[in-house]
Amino acid sequence: MVVSRDKAPSAQETFLQMAQAAGLRGRLLITIGLLILVRVGIFIPVPDIDRQAFSQAINDNSVIGFLNIFTGGGLSTVGIFALGILPYINASIIMQLLTAAIPALEDLQKNEGEAGRRKISQYSRYIAFGWCIIQGLGLTIGLLRPYANNYGPLFIFQTVLAITAGSMFVMWISELITERGIGNGASLLIFVNIVATLPQTLGQTIEYAQSGGRQSITAVVLLMLVFLVMIVGIVFVQEGTRRIPIISARRQVGKKLYRERTSYLPLRLNQGGVMPIIFASAVLILPSSLAGFATGNEGLGGFGEILIQISNALRPGTWVYTVVYSVMIFFFSYFYASLIVNPEDVSKNLKKMGSSIPGIRPGKKTEQYLEGVLNRLTFLGAIFLSFVATLPIFVEQATGVTTFQGLGATSLLILVGVAIDTAKQIQTYVISQRYEGMIKQP
Repeated sequence: MVVSRDKAPSAQETFLQMAQAAGLRGRLLITIGLLILVRVGIFIPVPDIDRQAFSQAINDNSVIGFLNIFTGGGLSTVGIFALGILPYINASIIMQLLTAAIPALEDLQKNEGEAGRRKISQYSRYIAFGWCIIQGLGLTIGLLRPYANNYGPLFIFQTVLAITAGSMFVMWISELITERGIGNGASLLIFVNIVATLPQTLGQTIEYAQSGGRQSITAVVLLMLVFLVMIVGIVFVQEGTRRIPIISARRQVGKKLYRERTSYLPLRLNQGGVMPIIFASAVLILPSSLAGFATGNEGLGGFGEILIQISNALRPGTWVYTVVYSVMIFFFSYFYASLIVNPEDVSKNLKKMGSSIPGIRPGKKTEQYLEGVLNRLTFLGAIFLSFVATLPIFVEQATGVTTFQGLGATSLLILVGVAIDTAKQIQTYVISQRYEGMIKQP
């Protein structure tokens, strides 16, 4: 097949390379196999629990329903992967906040190269392990106690041990996918878990439409149209970039004279991609986890009551939840933008390369200009993320269709964002295979 090296790979070329190229095919098979392994592990039960009674009791619990979106139903089945990748996501949030606040960790991340990043990852694993134990205790003592066959210290120990071991295994799988597979492991695990809940959600929606008559069908169609419009908007925003022109000065290297060149510095409208929405969702899960630990624990006294009240106020669908969710999205959008693009570093690199932005003086002026552009782009991106995150809540309340509760814009944004990022990575591998083929040709 003849291909042009100046064009993006077509769908035909992509699928052909996925089938024929050993490297890409191997990565895809590893990714698919590991994702299937995690899905199977969700249905391996934790012993000594009446799972049927527990599933019926939490059927209408909005917090558990929301958590199930990210665990793929692991909480309902009380499997060993009940917490899934959530403790690792929470640990990543904590570690990134500490990196921004502690100069020693910031220096480790920026100046120590690959060795520094490995240390940061190792610290994140330690935090994930500790946080998993806390969440496991909250789940065991707060939720599973009434449904345990033989509740006692032994039951608490073996349940927390099983859940912690399962979550650590899922974390290892996610890192393995990132290293040897395709795409970001943690994002793909959340993606698969969300997709796994779609058949049940769609089935409940169809039953609601059939049982409620014409009015219910109209409400369901309206909600579906809102989701379709949001998907289109998410794609445009995820792909939207501001291209800042860069002029490279004429320079001479030896006897060779390089002419003045014009290129672009692309700044994405949504620098953090799906991460602000994932991190905001993970932070809002923390109160419910702590409240589960506080429920029935008389030793905490008034502090336990405060945790329970905070958890009730932050239930999905309440106005407090909507406001806090939007604020967290804004915070993580700016936080992630500052981690990904540092205007000071970009300005210094442009000056070293003899490049500049037309009409902007190199140095401090360039830094201030880039910072202003980045802040405006991040503000627009955060507004969009907040809008798509809260719109389905109001539409569900207006239409009365609650079968999609928990599967709102949060899940939709993750699905679209992860699909786009994974597709881009596959295209990158296809392009690399294309150039390798050209080099090998005589």
